[in-house]
Amino acid sequence: MPAPTWSSPVRYVETDQQGIAFNAHYLVWADEACTAWFADVDLPYADMLARHLDMRVRASTLEWSSSARFGDVVDVEVACERVGGTSWVLAIVVRVGERVCCTVRTTYVLVDRDGRPVRVPDDLRAAWLAGSQPVGG
Repeated sequence: MPAPTWSSPVRYVETDQQGIAFNAHYLVWADEACTAWFADVDLPYADMLARHLDMRVRASTLEWSSSARFGDVVDVEVACERVGGTSWVLAIVVRVGERVCCTVRTTYVLVDRDGRPVRVPDDLRAAWLAGSQPVGG
């Protein structure tokens, strides 16, 4: 299993009355892990902004396999599945130990400071693809 990109205990505030993590928190965890992943591949978000580039979420899909519960520690793995002309897809797997809880796929679009889509520069494409390991789901 690849090393997790981001980990966190499941906090009480993230659960329902049964102690099960509420579904919206999986997207928060995915977003935290993606931010860490960009830094891990040596392209932190601040560097993108310095290049007058930004990103927008186009779509996210979630598929749950089991529940994370209060007191569990979630490990969130991220890999770049593909890079297109102006967009890329990150595959994110949320686990508790070896157990997969949720698989998230998020499509991002690269935009300029005015919010218009722009082509993914070759150096970003190469870094994202080189920094990826397949994640199991």
